[in-house]
Amino acid sequence: MEIFDLEEAKRESGLSAHQFAQLEERVRVEFEGDEMMFELHLVRTIKALKEGRVTLEEALSESARV
Repeated sequence: MEIFDLEEAKRESGLSAHQFAQLEERVRVEFEGDEMMFELHLVRTIKALKEGRVTLEEALSESARV
């Protein structure tokens, strides 16, 4: 069960399927076992990308904190 509408976030992100999958994988590693925090952080990262506060490369780096 999703807490956030990840399909809508995916559509609105403007990312390719591959880029979105990379971002999902990166965030899932950070919040393994905590689905709510994974979804929250993924949505927040997408928002930061859309607002230009972070680049995709920064979001995918291990030291990224959005």
